[in-house]
Amino acid sequence: MKSKRIGKMTVKLENKPTIISTGSVVGPKEGEGPLNQYFDLVLTDDLYGQKTWELAESKMVETAMKKAVNKAGKKLTDVNYLFAGDLINQLFPASFAARELEIPFFGIYGACSTMSEGISLASMIVDGGFADLALAGTSSHYCTAERQFRFPLELGNQKPMTAQWTVTGAGSVLIASEGNGPKVKYITTGKVIDKGIDDGNNMGAAMAPAAIDTIYSYFEDTKDDPNSFDLIATGDLGVVGKKITEDLLKERGIDISNVYVDCGIEMFDLEKQDVHCGGSGCGCSATVFAGYIYDKLVKNEFKKVMLVSTGALLSPTSTLQKQTIPCIAHAVVIVNN
Repeated sequence: MKSKRIGKMTVKLENKPTIISTGSVVGPKEGEGPLNQYFDLVLTDDLYGQKTWELAESKMVETAMKKAVNKAGKKLTDVNYLFAGDLINQLFPASFAARELEIPFFGIYGACSTMSEGISLASMIVDGGFADLALAGTSSHYCTAERQFRFPLELGNQKPMTAQWTVTGAGSVLIASEGNGPKVKYITTGKVIDKGIDDGNNMGAAMAPAAIDTIYSYFEDTKDDPNSFDLIATGDLGVVGKKITEDLLKERGIDISNVYVDCGIEMFDLEKQDVHCGGSGCGCSATVFAGYIYDKLVKNEFKKVMLVSTGALLSPTSTLQKQTIPCIAHAVVIVNN
């Protein structure tokens, strides 16, 4: 069998799995940010009419999935597989959404790297001929994440300036074996990297080494030119992590500064909205990609994009046991030809 592998960590997809549509839902604070025009739905109530924050997040991801399917003129019954996950309690929001969608379901966990992980797996299953249509998506919610990983909101705890604001949002992509739209061309699957950071309020510094390793590995494997990209977007490194990533890649001979953005910085107006170092959460890169980046790809304003969703694989248990934070980043390269 002809190998699709290039180098150590990258694969090249030959059958052109196509992102034919996306869906995106964000909360009120995200709707006040600079990208508000690109989202399908901006909530006026971040409980979304539900009794709990977790059920609100589940309804958000269900809505984002349905929007992607409807926008493509498809039915839920046309979709062969669903790849979804989130941060909360055994994938509570994704699993409950999958219960309503009734699509064969792979629950995945990559923390905030889940969007790129889902796109990777859905694209490979379509490229391999195992599906004609696959959905991938993820979500996060400020209130669910704060309660699980930090402190209940009622306590009003102050955060250090290295902290970030978990995005309330859900994003999804519908990937097809045939159709019009941007194509997933390369996938670089990351390794778990842990450089000893144990501060849950400095996730950018913890995740940056994983982003560096994955981005560097892509360019080593493919010999591609960073300046051939219109955009290289990390998931949610924020101000601190973005600076670390850019500087340390330069030291290794890879200069992405002309095309590099971070979704956590793009989501909010850092001067006007009090989010400290920027946005974070699974929904951060999911909604920025499904909204802003995908829109630019469809309009041919971007021809070649790398999305590098970044994830911190800690848990409340590992934090209480004084463990450091293992992290991962997955890259997908999406093109218009």
